[in-house]
Amino acid sequence: MKLKLYNIILILLGSVMFIWYLLPAVLKGLINIGNIAGMLFFGIMIIYGVFSVRINQTIMGFWQNTLGKIVVSIIGVLFIAGFVLVAVFSYQMFSHAHYQPNKATTMVVLGGRVYGTSPSLMLRERLDAAYDYLEDHPEIYCVVSGGQGENEDISEAQCMFDYLVDKGIDANRIYKEDRSTSTRENLLFSKEIIEKNNLPERITIVTNEFHQYRAYLIAENLGLESYAISGKTALWLFPTYYTRELFGLIYQFIF
Repeated sequence: MKLKLYNIILILLGSVMFIWYLLPAVLKGLINIGNIAGMLFFGIMIIYGVFSVRINQTIMGFWQNTLGKIVVSIIGVLFIAGFVLVAVFSYQMFSHAHYQPNKATTMVVLGGRVYGTSPSLMLRERLDAAYDYLEDHPEIYCVVSGGQGENEDISEAQCMFDYLVDKGIDANRIYKEDRSTSTRENLLFSKEIIEKNNLPERITIVTNEFHQYRAYLIAENLGLESYAISGKTALWLFPTYYTRELFGLIYQFIF
């Protein structure tokens, strides 16, 4: 079977992306809806690249009768709608990733996975971004937000507090919110701490770049004016978490 240039491109692109989504599972045993969906999509792309002639013939066969036309049309519309939705969400995610404040705010660092008492790679990425900004703006106060999850020896808030203090940030500048279990609770409970301590009501959210748009939407829903400072996600993890976040946004808009 002789492959055309576009078949080769589809196979190569699909293979590269499939491996990229597979990496977190191989390297860290990380499996979630993000890399499962990514591997499924690009696996289908590879299959289509190899068997496009037969698949196209099958589709044309369906197109010969009314029921087949309806099925193919529905699948086509869903595919186009999905593509548009991904494009819109992607634009919003990237445009909200960096929106640094130009006025007084309180920093809110969103929690992430803690291994024992140590921050995960993604949480370190957020904390390093928070540290750089706090170091450059000594007037800023900070709320570190996250409760204690399964297999975590301390709360995420305590872990973040210890990390920033160890790097030289004054402990008196950091408030701990250690009850939350979701992004909404992160921001809701942090808002309570901000109001109780008469801190600036505008907030600067520190999280990974792919997560900023959803955090912004939740903050807006809670009546919080927010800005963004983003931790830079490791390249090998980005596609998996970016895709997972797309599903999170769909869930957010539906529910």
